[in-house]
Amino acid sequence: MRIGKFAESNNLTIDTVRHYMDLGLIIPEMQGGQYYFDDRCKSDLEDILNLKGMGFTLNEIKSIFIFRRLGNLTPYEQNQYYKTFFESKYKSIGEEIDNLKEIRNNLKIKIQELHNISIERKNKIGIDFRNLNMFKCLKCNGDLILSKGSVDSNQVIDGKLICNCGLEYDIDDGILIINHEPIDHGLKFDYKYIEEYISLTDMEYLENVYKNLELMHKKIEFDNFKNKTILELGSGNGFFLRHIYNELPDDSIYIAVDNDIGRHKFLKSVLELIDSNKNIIFICSDFTEIPIGNKSIDIIVDFSGSSNYGFSKEQFLLNEIDNYIKESAWLIGSYIIFKNFGVNSKIDDKYRKSFILKNVKEKIKNLNYELIYEKVSEPLGKGGKYENYFVKGEEVYSYLYYGKR
Repeated sequence: MRIGKFAESNNLTIDTVRHYMDLGLIIPEMQGGQYYFDDRCKSDLEDILNLKGMGFTLNEIKSIFIFRRLGNLTPYEQNQYYKTFFESKYKSIGEEIDNLKEIRNNLKIKIQELHNISIERKNKIGIDFRNLNMFKCLKCNGDLILSKGSVDSNQVIDGKLICNCGLEYDIDDGILIINHEPIDHGLKFDYKYIEEYISLTDMEYLENVYKNLELMHKKIEFDNFKNKTILELGSGNGFFLRHIYNELPDDSIYIAVDNDIGRHKFLKSVLELIDSNKNIIFICSDFTEIPIGNKSIDIIVDFSGSSNYGFSKEQFLLNEIDNYIKESAWLIGSYIIFKNFGVNSKIDDKYRKSFILKNVKEKIKNLNYELIYEKVSEPLGKGGKYENYFVKGEEVYSYLYYGKR
C-alpha cells in the first residue's frame, strides 16, 4: 500500500511515517515513483510501537533494529541480546522512576511552602500630599485644590482636584483620572494575563524586550535620579518600572502615565505588595493631557510610548509633550523600527515616518538631546497575539537611546 493508506490504517500522520523512514526504521520499496509498504513494513512498525510503549527512544529502537538486521542472530543469540537490552532498560526506567518520585516530593514541599506564604499588601499607593502642588489645570494652568478626599498614611486615595475655573479631576483608588471615561480595552490585566502574554509571544521577541531592559538598566546612572521628577509615557504593565524599581531613589517622583485604567490598577496592585514604598504617581490620561506644570520633568522615559502613539498619530510624541520637559533633562527611550513595510502592512503610509530609524534619530536630535548610548537590536519577524502590529514578511527591531540635553 502507498504511504497515505499506510499512515491512515495505522493512525499515524504521513510526517511520522516519513520520520521513521528517515531513521531507517521502516524501509519501503520504491515502485513507479511511489513508496510501497509491505507486510515487513507493517511488522517493523508494530515493533516500533511496542518498543516505544516500553520507553525506548527512537535512537535505541534504531540500535535494536540494526543489531537484529545485521547480526544474523540465532534464536538463542537474539534471546540473550534482547534479555540484556531489556534488563538494562528496566533498570534505567527504575532509576528514572526513583528520580521522578524525589522530584515529585520536592515539588510537593515547594507547593506547600508557597501555599503557606501569606501575601498581603505592604503599602497603599495613592497621591502623596507633598506632590499635590505639582498638578496644574489643563484649561487655565491654575493650581488644583484637593476636595472631598480620603487619606491613608498621607496618601490621597479618593477625592477630587478642583480648579477655580470649574474643572475637576477625580482621584479613584489612588489614581488621578483625567479622562472622564478612561479607556478599557476589555482585557483583565492580572497574573494570568502576563502568563498568557508570555506564552503567546514569540520567544525571540520576549528575549529582545528583556535584553533592552537589561542593557538600559546597566547604562542608566541612577544617581542622576536623586530628587528628580521622572515621567514615563505609557507605563503599561510596568515592565520598565518594575525592572528599575529597587534602584529608584526614595526622594525621586515617578509619574506613570497610561490611558488604560485596567493596566494602571494591575501595576499599582503589584507594587503595593512590595515592602518598599517609592514615590509613584499614577495618572490615567492621554499623553498630551497630563495635568502638570510646564518644565517640571527632569527625566523622560519613552519605552515604546512614542511608537505606540505613532500607530495612530502623525506627530512625534516627544515633540508634543516637550513643554513638560526641562531644558536640562535626560531621555531614556526604546523605539520600534521597521526594517521594511509589507504590501499588507498595518502601518498606514502617513504614520510610517515614526518607524524609520533615520527619522527617529533626527527628531530626537532636533530636541537637543546629546547621545550618551544607543543600540540597534537584531531584526525580528515574529510577534504574537499581543504584539501583532507587523505582518508576515515584515521585520522590526528596537532602537535604544539614552541621552541628555
